[in-house]
Amino acid sequence: MSTTPTWRPPTADVDHNHNHRLESSEREELPDTAYGLPTQRKLPLADAGHVRAALARFDQVTGVSDADRDLAWANVQAAARHFGVDVHEARWQNLGRAPHTPNPARGA
Repeated sequence: MSTTPTWRPPTADVDHNHNHRLESSEREELPDTAYGLPTQRKLPLADAGHVRAALARFDQVTGVSDADRDLAWANVQAAARHFGVDVHEARWQNLGRAPHTPNPARGA
C-alpha cells in the first residue's frame, strides 16, 4: 500500500537553493508540509541538499512509528523528484543497510 505524500515545495521566503544548514529561524519559517515528518517537524526537505541529508539520516530518526516512516518516505521521494535527486532504494527499509555511523534507532 502506498502512502500519499504531504510534502509541498516551500514557498515562504526561504532560499531553496542554498544547500546549507538551516538556521533555527529558517526552520521555523518552513511550513509543516516542507518536512518529511510534518507532525514532528523532522527531516526538512527545503532543497536538494536537505533531501540527500534526509536520505542519509533517515534510518537514524528515533521516536517514530513505521506509519510515520512510510509518510516520511513518500515525502522524501516527492521532494527528490522535485529537486532532481536520484533515490536508488525502493523502500525506506533498504536505507542504512551499511551505515557509516552507528544507528541509535537500531540499538547499534
